[in-house]
Amino acid sequence: MSNALEAAMLICFGLSWPISVYKNIKSHSAKNMSFRFNLLIIIGYLAGILAKCYIHAYNYVLVVYMVNLTIVSLNMIVYFNNKKYDEMAYQGEAYAK
Repeated sequence: MSNALEAAMLICFGLSWPISVYKNIKSHSAKNMSFRFNLLIIIGYLAGILAKCYIHAYNYVLVVYMVNLTIVSLNMIVYFNNKKYDEMAYQGEAYAK
């Protein structure tokens, strides 16, 4: 039962990440993104994965952790892409002045 509840929590929490990735891709800006926040989430998911591996609980909950980690990691890639867009926009504004 505890695995099912943990998986439910991870799924509920994890449903927000694809929405966040989509919004961040569309925005072409990292201004509303937090590198530190995403990094803390990644560390948390890694801790959850390591905990499952430590107790040899190789089950569907581990898969949910990995899916969420993958999506948050994708958000980090989008963050760095959007930082480049922000830099290009800033340089464009600097040349316009």
